[in-house]
Amino acid sequence: MSLKIARLGHQGDGIAPGPIFVPLTLPGEEVEGEIIGGRVEDARILTPSTDRISAPCRHFRNCGGCSLQHATDAFLEDWKQDVLRMALAGQGLEAPFRPIHVSPSRSRRRASLAGTRTKKGALIGFHARKSEMIVPISDCLVLHPELLAALPALQQMTRLGGSRSAVLSFALTRSEAGLDCMVTGGKPLDAGLRMALPHYADHFARLTWGDETVFTVSPPVQRFGPAQVTPPPGAFLQATAEGEAALLAAVQEVVGGADAILDLFAGCGTFTLPLARNGAVHAVEGDAGMIAALDHGRRHASGIKPVTSETRDLFRRPLLPDELRRFDAVVIDPPRAGAEAQMAELAKAQVPRIAMVSCNPVSFARDAKTLVDAGYHLNWVQVVDQFRWSPHVELAASLTLPHIGTKPAKGQG
Repeated sequence: MSLKIARLGHQGDGIAPGPIFVPLTLPGEEVEGEIIGGRVEDARILTPSTDRISAPCRHFRNCGGCSLQHATDAFLEDWKQDVLRMALAGQGLEAPFRPIHVSPSRSRRRASLAGTRTKKGALIGFHARKSEMIVPISDCLVLHPELLAALPALQQMTRLGGSRSAVLSFALTRSEAGLDCMVTGGKPLDAGLRMALPHYADHFARLTWGDETVFTVSPPVQRFGPAQVTPPPGAFLQATAEGEAALLAAVQEVVGGADAILDLFAGCGTFTLPLARNGAVHAVEGDAGMIAALDHGRRHASGIKPVTSETRDLFRRPLLPDELRRFDAVVIDPPRAGAEAQMAELAKAQVPRIAMVSCNPVSFARDAKTLVDAGYHLNWVQVVDQFRWSPHVELAASLTLPHIGTKPAKGQG
């Protein structure tokens, strides 16, 4: 039947009245296709949008890595900002929007590829949309070229350590020393694999198989401000160097000249260590391995103020007001679920400046509402797009108390 696309959903699918979800479509388009389970797959475009373009990647129709290459960059920038705007409106909030920052193509330094053995060899690529099928890739407009250069080695390792009944996952991270590779889903690390895998030392700075590091040619360091940090295998890292720089610049602006800074969900020190150039920082993170990496980097850095750290589950044991009031500014970068419990304590503590970083506009808006209801001003927000051609929306935001002298946000109190 014929349908007209009204809008895009948060996952990037077109939505027609019903609602009926139609992948790879754009608002205003007329399409036709068979409706199965509230979806239309492989819709025929009857009337294309003026924002529709030919996807620049040869793998786009099949690969599940990108879902929005059929739209112009201008449309995507406006849409991602509208996703955040609608999330704020759902909480009765609004804020000035800073210009969006978009990472360039071929800049993704961290990605997970899938591998499986076949009769003739191995397939390495991304999963197809809503499928377990692996779509092999020979090129990618998202991944940094150094990650793509590892494809032949990943194929060989899949033949060595994979099985036709299982899928291997290769978590690749670009570092100053080369690629860091963590493999999961493979065969047990037996004597044969232990002898064979070191032959790939020319391709990787570090190789981890399951829970065991097979070799480290050189520590796969990341530079955070004045410090060099070696994250644990598979540890979180901002997806692009450009996106990390944009988020850091936003955080530094909010923190300003604060003397005592608290970094919550600090990871390996992405914000902690650069901020320590100008003020003392206390970093709190639930993963002990990441805190250990941060501490090691701190001990070998020069030109920084005191940095302390703490391993603590902020979902179960958020910092309380008496602990929070020791700080002039807070940086908080929680997982997708947000930080509801910690926000409630921050609202009570009334720390003057809060820099929020988020990868989920919905949980961000909920958490920001908690602070606005406690008297904070939502001064501005900025979308930082590290995941081009995907529906993911990341952002930074500034919240301050009234005496800092900023304009209040709609919906306050």
